[in-house]
Amino acid sequence: MAAALALLGRAAGLVNGARLLLGCGEAAGRARQGLTADALLRACGVGRLGCSRAMSSAERPKRPLSAYFRFVKEKQPVFRQQNPELNSLELVRKLAGAWRELPAAEKQAYEEARKMDWQKYEEQLAAYKAQLTPAQAAALKEERRKRLAKRRSFRIKRELTVLGKPKRPRTGFNIFVSENFQQSKGLSPAAKMKQLFETWQNLSISQKQPYLQLAQDDKVRYENEMKSWEAKMVELGREDLIRSRESWPRKKTDTAQEGSKASLHENLAKLKLKKSEE
Repeated sequence: MAAALALLGRAAGLVNGARLLLGCGEAAGRARQGLTADALLRACGVGRLGCSRAMSSAERPKRPLSAYFRFVKEKQPVFRQQNPELNSLELVRKLAGAWRELPAAEKQAYEEARKMDWQKYEEQLAAYKAQLTPAQAAALKEERRKRLAKRRSFRIKRELTVLGKPKRPRTGFNIFVSENFQQSKGLSPAAKMKQLFETWQNLSISQKQPYLQLAQDDKVRYENEMKSWEAKMVELGREDLIRSRESWPRKKTDTAQEGSKASLHENLAKLKLKKSEE
């Protein structure tokens, strides 16, 4: 038993020393608190499969600034001091104009600085990727995919807002919530929504009917506005923003039309049967 404890203590010392050499400050702090070797291993993220510390995209080396943005970063404080009356947009325009008028030799200095930083960035990026395990690389790839998808979704929503796409129709429950949300005082937003949902569930059909009718009217509003908006998008050459025809609401057909379609299908079926018999 004594020998086992001695070995355990020696292992703890080795782990502590290794983590100190690797710069694991958290493990060093916990070692001073007298934690066991197992606790030290968990503190540094070491398990049966080795180091399992989660890597974050925040640790990835940052891409260097372009020549233009280097110029903006350097000159913005000076331009701001010289033109305090300008708002942010006007200041950016002024900086862009100054960059266009900058002599080629001065622009080249910013470009050379970018090239030097880019070389350092590639070296740091290679070192960063080399330390990643396959699991960490896969996790970071998935994190990047989600981040780009979120950014793409934001751009699409912003573009549709600029193009004036009509707002989607509200449901009866949405209208009910908007009319009664402020009445539940002293509750958190989540508690209010839960309370309103339970209240909505307990309403009778006749009590829900006014909200459902308003929702139906809003749906008609949406379809009319969408037709006008989609026609406008066709004129602008943005057919990619138009709904597919399968998603369009179907027009109601009267009984006579439905009957004629049924008879047509029946006649075609008889004709196919006759040809097969021949």
